[in-house]
Amino acid sequence: MDWMIYGANGYTGEMTAREAAARGLRPILAGRNRTAVEALAAELGLPSRVFGLDDVQQASEALQGMHLVLHCAGPFSATAAPMLEACLAAHCHYLDITGEIDVFAHCHAQDARAITAGIVVLPGAGFDVVPTDCLSAMLARELPAAQSLVLAFEAGGGPSPGTAKTSIEGLGKGGRARIDGEVRRVPLAWKSRTFERDGEARCAMTIPWGDVFTAYVSTGIPNIEVYMGVPPATVTRLRRLRMLGPLLGWGPVQAVLKKQVAKKVRGPSEQRRGKTGCVVWGEVRDAAGTEVKKILRTPNGYELTVTASLGIVARLLATDPPKPGFHTPSMLMGEDYVLTLPGVSLED
Repeated sequence: MDWMIYGANGYTGEMTAREAAARGLRPILAGRNRTAVEALAAELGLPSRVFGLDDVQQASEALQGMHLVLHCAGPFSATAAPMLEACLAAHCHYLDITGEIDVFAHCHAQDARAITAGIVVLPGAGFDVVPTDCLSAMLARELPAAQSLVLAFEAGGGPSPGTAKTSIEGLGKGGRARIDGEVRRVPLAWKSRTFERDGEARCAMTIPWGDVFTAYVSTGIPNIEVYMGVPPATVTRLRRLRMLGPLLGWGPVQAVLKKQVAKKVRGPSEQRRGKTGCVVWGEVRDAAGTEVKKILRTPNGYELTVTASLGIVARLLATDPPKPGFHTPSMLMGEDYVLTLPGVSLED
């Protein structure tokens, strides 16, 4: 079956394309940058297509004959909706590697349309949100009456350009948390606390991570907070930024900050990725105070994104088609899916 990696010339898209080729797969490499896409396709001996997402009809025509698209071209706040529309029109499964709450919400809202079109819609097929979503589902399986879920992660290696730009966009939106079943806005660095890593306390702060949306879909747990490990100075700095409020989301300010990202951020090298991993903490608690905790250890987040997304691609290319509609990773692949990925281990 024909399938496509869109944004194949980007940081994560190129990693995924190279791994797919190494596995003997033959995705069509696509994107809007003709020179970069065609050069990579020629190097890997893969077919290519060049098109943008400004015209949904043109994009849907470019997807004709595709069984699925693995969408890797961020920022997904701008690209997810048109690519999903093109997939719905072309009856083509939609996967992406976003971690953005608003993108998850938009994709979830298209569930009925996806069912009618006969396609799977699964955003967050990478580090955002496979390990955290699977861990949430494991914890809910063990404590079905859980009323609160806390997730946290500490990721080494540094961000890709796309992740850094998404973080810049998030500054203007503030934080998010799931409170009594609803996604609510909260201040930047709303809460901070510590998590233990190898006997050492690690500082972390709340962030608007995708699980604020997806973990509720996967588990029904009504209160969800997600934390990221950061130095204490980062917590202090972000709390000072609160007073700038809407200014951080103002177009010209965003443009300046993203320009700096484009100049300075290149993403971790292969060597750095190999030396850095991630730790993911999960805690659930029920109304009686019963608590269950687990820890996942994973490879570098970008390495996991490649293996996790390609595993989901393989599932959708299999001969037994899954139920169409919106899925989270744990809903489609099962809560233990993350444990099948290379270098992942679970601790109680």
